[in-house]
Amino acid sequence: MEPEGYADGGNEPGGDIPAAHHARGPVIMRTVRAVAWKEIQIFFLSPTAYIVGLIFLALAGFFFSRDLGDPFPEATLSPFFQGAVVIFILLAPALTMRLIAEESKLGTIELLLTSPVRDWEVILGKYLASLIFFLALVAMSGFYVILLFVYASPDPGPIYAGYLGLVLYGAAALAVGLLTSTLTNNQIVAAVVAMGILLALFFADLAFGAVGGFPGEIIGELGMKTHFDDFDRGIIDTKHIVYYLSVITFFLFLSVRALEARRWR
Repeated sequence: MEPEGYADGGNEPGGDIPAAHHARGPVIMRTVRAVAWKEIQIFFLSPTAYIVGLIFLALAGFFFSRDLGDPFPEATLSPFFQGAVVIFILLAPALTMRLIAEESKLGTIELLLTSPVRDWEVILGKYLASLIFFLALVAMSGFYVILLFVYASPDPGPIYAGYLGLVLYGAAALAVGLLTSTLTNNQIVAAVVAMGILLALFFADLAFGAVGGFPGEIIGELGMKTHFDDFDRGIIDTKHIVYYLSVITFFLFLSVRALEARRWR
């Protein structure tokens, strides 16, 4: 069922265009919801998305079972969490590379830019769609949690904290990928650039040892992996939550600005 106030354009990018603006608040939410709904349909009908999902679950299973062969394996999901944040360096760009780049390649971006849809509504709608699909993938990894509780007695605290950190990390990575997709009409370029940024943020904490001093500390604090490690230990620190929310906001803001710049090209 299509959100009220939109013409159905099928499952093609840019398919739903708002019919008119009436009450601002409800229309704004309807616009974001319509963009998100169209992208969600594309995600769940795309074979590429399912391939990416299967690869994620397979790799997640590998990291989960990696230490089970030890004589005294720990009842923990830490290997899975640590492996998942590495997988996200590939997963997030794969999920977001087509969001805007495909619109540009097919020419439907012009339809969006000339319709009564605000740039931030397009960005937020597409971001929410990728986030929902990502959350569905993470939810499927709950199978490993069930196995852990069936065969062991793990401390639930680190598991809850780890999943919170995982969701925040992935949400930030998706925001990075959306920005690179907004900057180019080539999906491969968007994915490669996003991977490069995510790798830099992943290894930023190494700058503390390489650079040293106050500059090294500043660069180290920018590292996404640095802020995830406490979640993996079962520690929920407001500082880390604020960091990830700031990364998400920053890259979504840049995505909106990049999309706005297309209007003047």
